[in-house]
Amino acid sequence: MSTRPTEPANTSSPPPFPEGWYFLASRRAVEKARLIQKTWMGESIIIWCDHDGRICVAESHCPHLGADLGPEAGGRVRDGRLVCPFHGFEYDTGGQCVATPFSAPPRATRLRVFETTEVLGLIFAWWGTGGRAPQWDLLLGPLDQTGWSALSVQTLRFPGHPQETAENAVDLAHFRYVHGYHKVDRLEPVLVDGHYLQSRFDFASIRRIAGLAVSTLEFTATTHVHGLGCSFVEVREHTIPFDMRFWVLATPVDGRLIDVSLATQVGELRGLRRRVAGLGFLPLPLRAPVMNRILARMQKRDVLQDVTIWSRKKHRTRPRLARSDGEIMQFRAYCRQFYPDPTGDSHNDKGDHEAREKAREKAREAQRQ
Repeated sequence: MSTRPTEPANTSSPPPFPEGWYFLASRRAVEKARLIQKTWMGESIIIWCDHDGRICVAESHCPHLGADLGPEAGGRVRDGRLVCPFHGFEYDTGGQCVATPFSAPPRATRLRVFETTEVLGLIFAWWGTGGRAPQWDLLLGPLDQTGWSALSVQTLRFPGHPQETAENAVDLAHFRYVHGYHKVDRLEPVLVDGHYLQSRFDFASIRRIAGLAVSTLEFTATTHVHGLGCSFVEVREHTIPFDMRFWVLATPVDGRLIDVSLATQVGELRGLRRRVAGLGFLPLPLRAPVMNRILARMQKRDVLQDVTIWSRKKHRTRPRLARSDGEIMQFRAYCRQFYPDPTGDSHNDKGDHEAREKAREKAREAQRQ
C-alpha cells in the first residue's frame, strides 16, 4: 500500500504582535468616557487625556503596589490626572507620579507609557519589539477637511492577524470573487518604500434590482499601507463624481483576537453629473454625511465577507500561487521588517534604515507643501 509523502509544516503563523502603530480609540470616545481600559497587544492598558488635550496610553496597573487603574476597579481622572483607587497616587499624562495624599511623590514612581500619535482624531500607539522606540512616523497628511463629512468609525472583533487583513491591499483577485466587483485592474506596480507600501487599482461596482443592472459606479483606489495596523485608502468615484477616504485599522487584542476598525468620510458633492446617485436632491451640507452613511454600510458589508474567511483561514508559509495572485509574495517580503529580533541582530533591522529615513523625509516634505 502506497502512502502520500508528508510535506513539511506549512501553517506556521507569524508572531501575533508585529511592530508598528496601532489604532486604539477616537479622541471623541476618550473625552466622552474620560478613562478607557482595554486589552491591547496582550497587555491591559488605560487611555485618558488631560485638560490640555494631551493623550496618555499607559499600563493599567499602578507601579506603587500594583492596583488596577481601570474605571471598573475605581480608577478615575481628576483635574486631568489619573488617580489610583488604592492609595490615591496621581499621575500626569507623561506617566510621572506627581502627587500622593500622604507625602511627596516618589520620583521613581512612574507608569510605563506608550508613544502616541493622532490623525484626524484617531489615536494610535506604538508597539515596539522588545520595547524599542518608534522606528518610523505615521504620517498620513496633510488631509484637508474642508467640505468633508465627519469620520464614521465602527469596530469588528474576530479571530485573526493584522498581516492577513493588510494583505487585501495587493490581493486584487479576491475583490472580484468575494465582493463581486468588476473591471479590477492594477494601474501601476506596487510601490514599497521602507515601512510604506502603495497599491493603486481601478474597479467597478454594479448595483442590481431584481437581477438587472441598474447603475454602475467606477472607482480608482489608492491604498497607502503604513505597517500592518494602518491601511488608508483614497477613492475617487468617476461617474457621479465624488471622493471618499477610508481606513482599515487592524489592532491585535490578545494574540488570538483582533479589532478591525473601519473609518470613513466623504468629500463635498458638487458639480454632479448624476443628480440622483449623487444625492443632488438634498441640500449641499447633507449630501456628504448621508453618502458617508451609505458607503460605511457598504464597507462594513465587504469586511464582514472577509471576516468569514479571515477568522477561519490558516496562514500558509509556502502558498501554492497562481499568476493571478500578483504581488502576494512581494507583500510578505515587505512584512518581514515588522518582526525584528528583539536584540536588533535580525536582518530585518539592517539595510532598511536608509529606506525608513527616506520615507520619513518624503512624508515630511509632503506635509510642508
